[in-house]
Amino acid sequence: MNRVSVIGCTGSGKTTVARLIADLLQVPHLELDSVYHQPDWTPLADDLFRDRVRDFTLQTRWVVDGNYTSQGVADVVWPRADTIVWLDLPRSTVMDRVIRRTIRRAASREVLWNGNREPWSNFFDPRSEKNIVAWTWTRHGPVRRKYEAKSTDGTWEHASVHRLQSDSDVNDLIAALDRAHRS
Repeated sequence: MNRVSVIGCTGSGKTTVARLIADLLQVPHLELDSVYHQPDWTPLADDLFRDRVRDFTLQTRWVVDGNYTSQGVADVVWPRADTIVWLDLPRSTVMDRVIRRTIRRAASREVLWNGNREPWSNFFDPRSEKNIVAWTWTRHGPVRRKYEAKSTDGTWEHASVHRLQSDSDVNDLIAALDRAHRS
């Protein structure tokens, strides 16, 4: 396990799991959201985004978390990854996490990436692309179907794929990595 792509729907725990894996493997970690979301939530141009991710993934060992398939970044990350960790948790789990996380971030005014903060509008805007809670609800099923297709269409045949469908699955993977690291 040298080059790991951690994917899953919003709120599945991608960044948390990716940080744990990167720490255990002692490799650099890149959170794609931190590159894509520039100040004032301005998206980085797709070509620059791909270039920055490509530069990072030229390293021998790394962990990258995030999806960004429509920006073409997955086409940079996945062919280089030797391991895909797919967090495919139940909708109820990810909804609970997104709601709690969004409240915590908005209330504390936590600085996320590039000076951005979680806006309270993430609860009230009717447009799913402007409301992380609605986004998570509407995207859970399509993300699962997209990755189910990727798992059978040959896209990841070069990699070891770990589809984690519960917190217990996640804990088992982390524990196995920890045991391997200690030995």
